[in-house]
Parts: sequence; C-alpha cells; structure tokens
Amino acid sequence: MGDLLQPWHLMVLSLVFGFFFLIPACFYLLTLQRTLNKCAPTSRTLEPGMVWLCIVPLVNLVSNFFVVFGMAKSLRNEFNRRGVVIAEATPGQSIGLAMCICACCSIIPILGLLAALAGLVLWIMYWTKIAEYSRTLDAHPQTAMQMTTL
Repeated sequence: MGDLLQPWHLMVLSLVFGFFFLIPACFYLLTLQRTLNKCAPTSRTLEPGMVWLCIVPLVNLVSNFFVVFGMAKSLRNEFNRRGVVIAEATPGQSIGLAMCICACCSIIPILGLLAALAGLVLWIMYWTKIAEYSRTLDAHPQTAMQMTTL
C-alpha cells in the first residue's frame, strides 16, 4: 500500500484529474468567448479574450465575478440593440453569481465540499444558459442597418 502513494503516482493522478477538469473548462470558456464575439463591439462590456482569466487557479475566484457581470451586461445590451425581448433583465447573472459565490465558499473547510458540488451544478446550468443565449443571438441576426451603425 505504501508503494501506491509514490510521488510519481500522485503526479499522474494530478494530471488525470487536471485534464478531467481542464477540457470541460476550455469548452466552457470557448462558449463564453464565442457568445461575446456574437455581440457587437459597442454592446460588449467585456472583451471576449478576457474570459480566459477564469482558467487561472485562485485568480478565477475573482475573475469569474467580472465575467458573469460582463456577460450579463453585454448580452442585455446586444439583445436591446437587436430588439430581442428576453425574460431576464440581466441574462444569466443570477445563476452565474450563485456559481461564483459557491466557488468562493468551496475553499472553506467542511462546507467547501457541499459548496463545490452546488457550484458544479450551477456551473453546468450557467454554461447551458449562456449557450441558450448564444443560440438566441444566432436566431436573431443583425440587420444591415444595425451593422452599419457599428
């Protein structure tokens, strides 16, 4: 049993778990970036490339908040610009904010495990919601008049 916890075993396990979480995180961030790219530059309150700060450990605890608020404002601006009516005044912000809070609480001993599980569920919900808004943008393309005002 002592041979099982050799340093190289721990390194291999870390790499496997890292890839297990890194690949979905990259697809998630690509979804956010592509959604922001569909917004006109005048509607964006966050540059699309800035979402990649969320991949940096510990920095992501803060940058996630900026991304959630920036996405919500950018989507709201773009939907207003295109004349698309949606139910939420700040698209995705409530789920995203809950996700960010759970991520921050996940570093608290004991409570952290429950917060991390809740955060994982909320992360999937937020990802799904942003993908839904992205499809809504695809369904309501910019008109020629809107494109000339850029």
